[in-house]
Amino acid sequence: MANIGYARVSTADQEPALQLDALAKADCERVFQDQASGAKADRPGLAAAIAFARAGDSLVVWKLDRLGRSLPHLIETVNMLEARGVGFRSLTEAIDTTTPGGRLVFHIFGALGQFERDLIRERTRAGLVAAVARGRKGGRTPVVTEDKLRNYTIASRSQNNAPNLA
Repeated sequence: MANIGYARVSTADQEPALQLDALAKADCERVFQDQASGAKADRPGLAAAIAFARAGDSLVVWKLDRLGRSLPHLIETVNMLEARGVGFRSLTEAIDTTTPGGRLVFHIFGALGQFERDLIRERTRAGLVAAVARGRKGGRTPVVTEDKLRNYTIASRSQNNAPNLA
């Protein structure tokens, strides 16, 4: 059972020293790093850390926002780790999914994330219903209007019936 560290900074001028020091203090056997925006899905260091971790290990981050780009992404990543038997620890927030209390806190985060997605879906549906009630139709404005289609049809018929003078 090993602690596997992961550190991420967003830009080249940021220093990961604070994160690396905290991960060393947490007895991380190996630390993987990325210099990438949290919004980027492609983070080679994170992928390598996850691939390196074995059942019984824990992936350790200095802070939750270093791992996930959003709450749903964070939950998805931790659930994937859990399915592989890998724990997750966030040092700043004191979350440790290898303990009952840590799992509880993380599941509360998951419930909040699901609640947020449900509210967004509900507001979207309500907005669409209100728009229809005001006579608005969803979707993109058609490029080909009835007039354009009619004029094109008339023009193409005229060209097909024109005598060939060649």
